[in-house]
Amino acid sequence: MIDHLTIGRIQDAAQIVDVVSDFVTLRRRGVNYVGLCPFHDDRTPSFYVSPSKNICKCFACGEGGSPIHFVMKHEQLSYYEALKYLARKYGIEVVEKEYTDEEKQAQSDRESMFILNEYARDYFVKILHSHPEGKAVGLSYFRERGFRDDVVKKFQLGYSLEQRDAFSTEAQHAGYRKDYLLKTGLSTGGDDNRPLVDRFRGRVLFPVHTLSGKVVAFGGRILKKVANTGKYVNSPESEIYSKSRELYGIYFAKSAIVKQDKCFLVEGYTDVISMHQAGIENVVASSGTALTHGQIRMIHRFSENITVLYDGDAAGIKAALRGIDLLLEDGMNVKVVLLPEGEDPDSFARRQNAEQFNRFIAENEIDFIRFKTQLLLEETGDDPVKRAGLIANVVESISLIPNSITRSVYIQECSQMLQIQERVLIAEINRIRRRNFERKRDQKEREETTEATRIEAGTVLASTDKKPGKSISSAAPYERFERELIRYVIRYGNTPIYRRFEKQKRKEGKRVIEVDILVEEGPGVTEFVLFDLERDNIIFTNELYRRIFEEALEHQENSTFDSGRYFISHADPEISRLASELMSDRYQLSKIHSRILGEEEGDQSSRLLEQNLLSSYVPRATTELKNAYVLQKIEEIKRALKKASPEEETGLIIQLQEMQMIKKLLAKELGERIILKY
Repeated sequence: MIDHLTIGRIQDAAQIVDVVSDFVTLRRRGVNYVGLCPFHDDRTPSFYVSPSKNICKCFACGEGGSPIHFVMKHEQLSYYEALKYLARKYGIEVVEKEYTDEEKQAQSDRESMFILNEYARDYFVKILHSHPEGKAVGLSYFRERGFRDDVVKKFQLGYSLEQRDAFSTEAQHAGYRKDYLLKTGLSTGGDDNRPLVDRFRGRVLFPVHTLSGKVVAFGGRILKKVANTGKYVNSPESEIYSKSRELYGIYFAKSAIVKQDKCFLVEGYTDVISMHQAGIENVVASSGTALTHGQIRMIHRFSENITVLYDGDAAGIKAALRGIDLLLEDGMNVKVVLLPEGEDPDSFARRQNAEQFNRFIAENEIDFIRFKTQLLLEETGDDPVKRAGLIANVVESISLIPNSITRSVYIQECSQMLQIQERVLIAEINRIRRRNFERKRDQKEREETTEATRIEAGTVLASTDKKPGKSISSAAPYERFERELIRYVIRYGNTPIYRRFEKQKRKEGKRVIEVDILVEEGPGVTEFVLFDLERDNIIFTNELYRRIFEEALEHQENSTFDSGRYFISHADPEISRLASELMSDRYQLSKIHSRILGEEEGDQSSRLLEQNLLSSYVPRATTELKNAYVLQKIEEIKRALKKASPEEETGLIIQLQEMQMIKKLLAKELGERIILKY
């Protein structure tokens, strides 16, 4: 465990812009920063970072929070693992006791798998550099490939012994459990009490890192020819590893991609390593798999510009065309470089330095649409049927480009290259875009229908399994009203709901001036909400809101309690995320007023306006919640009347009349502006 003093130091040191910038390219916008959201498929920047509030928030998907919770979400770490990550980043010493066996058992599967992968990496690195077989086979192979020792160490390359169970036996002796060895894919077999077998035996190892440098998987290359055995073996999909979401080398490339505002995309591990050795560090590899939206989003966070390097193999180029279509669809600026015949990025980079390599790229890169058109034109010849297919293929790619200006430029170029009128291309592109839009709309409607059916089924189950008043359906009518009250509690906490001043005359030298003197102060927001709800016996039905409110009550006597900061930095990620959402201003000044005041002043004015009207807003919010309770009660009585016996009807009618009377009173209050009497 980490002591509270150290946690406080970490919270104070962690600056949201600094932390988010490790993973997202941010651009200044007024007093805030904006970038592409790392948590959803974001094509236009919707992820805002506020240095003054030390929080981030995506206004599209709703994700956000403090620096700690950003790291938790992005790197899928526990609260304490995220604290340790930030402590390392800011050079803060964290003293922890060594985990006991029981504490190791209590770690989550994900954390245990990451810990095991780190152990495995260190083991394989040690074997490569210290074991006779590792040096004779593994290290010799890397040196034959031309890799310098410093580059081998940088990428944490390793070697697994030929012995069938060398690693598995060593790991189990070190205390690592059999089930985690199988889950990570480091070992196989183990059925019927048979010994485990090393998955990567006799192979050199390439660790795959997450953006923050954690080892998530391994790729292993065999060095001997073995029948029916693939050259490469990779870690299987697991709770911590999804091949479609990882890019080899991204951890080592992210800073260079931002600096160069360009990313090179290659195919394999050795391509990345050779290019780094040549001084070109803004490079990642898809590891031989087709590109996915997840991988593209990862690159897009750091740059919109990507150059794909091909080794001239026609079959390989055609197989990769679909992946490049995905790049276009995600709004990337895509260029292609065809390397000299017989060369791949690995061999070519080993014969170049950074200056020569970049000069070759600048002289030979071509935009993807032109490249694809030229490639397909070579195959079609004078065959009109093939030519029609070529046009359809190119038009399909252009239709994926989200930016209308970029699409227009490519249409003009293709019109000249394919000798076809622009209006024909435009008409076909518009038809394809309409078709794609309708497909996505239909798919979304199907998903929404499926989700609605699932929720409805869950509501029925909840109403049968839970106590009355606690089901999903019973809480729903109050959700938005409870959320609004919790918003005031988090934003303003113990801020007095009103302050009353009187003007008094004072003499300053020869002048008499009037000054405002505070003569009365109302209850804090949290205290008022408690008082107003308790007198009508109302409690929060949403458990998360109730927990927040109860914690706020614990601090209501503390006049210096900063509720916003407290809840944004909360250890519970649900509370932190909600607090970040509710701390974001709902009210935006018009562009004209923002220019007059300046963005920072406009933001402060919006909050100040609300704070000055708390005496009106907070009582109205509690009244709206009461009104929701009354309306729900009226509906329940009406339903009961339909099934009531004659004896029960009289009592229900009296209750209904009482509720309707209360409804009228509340409606009158809500129809008027509520002002606290003081």
